[in-house]
Amino acid sequence: MSAAEHDPPDEVPARRPRRELVEAQIYEQATRLFAERGFAGTSLQDIADAMGMTRPSLYYYVKNKDQLLARLVTEITEGPADTAEEIAGGDADPETKLRELVRVTAAQQARHGPRFQLVIRSESELPDDLAAAHAAAKRRVLDGFVRIVDEGVRSGQFKPRPVRSTALGLIGMCNWVAFWFRPGGAQTPEEIGEQMAEMAVATVAQAPDRLPDSPRPDDPAAALSLLRQDLDYLESVIQTRASKD
Repeated sequence: MSAAEHDPPDEVPARRPRRELVEAQIYEQATRLFAERGFAGTSLQDIADAMGMTRPSLYYYVKNKDQLLARLVTEITEGPADTAEEIAGGDADPETKLRELVRVTAAQQARHGPRFQLVIRSESELPDDLAAAHAAAKRRVLDGFVRIVDEGVRSGQFKPRPVRSTALGLIGMCNWVAFWFRPGGAQTPEEIGEQMAEMAVATVAQAPDRLPDSPRPDDPAAALSLLRQDLDYLESVIQTRASKD
């Protein structure tokens, strides 16, 4: 008889760690099966069989597949969204914020690559309420990156580039880690996060001779090139505002 058939509904606190362990195992098995067969192609009976328990016993721990999928989506999207909002709203300078956000995001993608890929593949199968929450979380992540990039451009720390497309490019760089990182390789997820953070900052950081209060180059051609960067950015801002009006 399984552990679930022994435990009464009003379990004592001492048994809760055991319950949490079983729930974690169920979640791992469900995630594996979703990845192999797809969400629609996986039944609760499949999950029960993988756990070596009966389907009624499984119901003691989970109500349905949607509950397991909701946990997966929450882990992959809600957590990063909260992190993006927290970092973007902090008091650090834009470069520090961007470095930290990319470091955390890329490291998470390295740790949970298969789960991220599963969520991406399952987007069309998500129930309406979960799909809406997933979409909202992705917007929050984008908003966090946009705020940081915009702050950096306005302060002169970052190159004058279209903010939204720059933010999307940085997010894409982080997300791609989930597809190429392999556990047990030469680098740990934490090292990958640090590397991606350095690359992100190097991509957007203003050249030293363009930082605030620094002299402009004496070379007329170089000065003209920098002026064109500023004009391109100004033009994109004007066009964005005009489209909103």
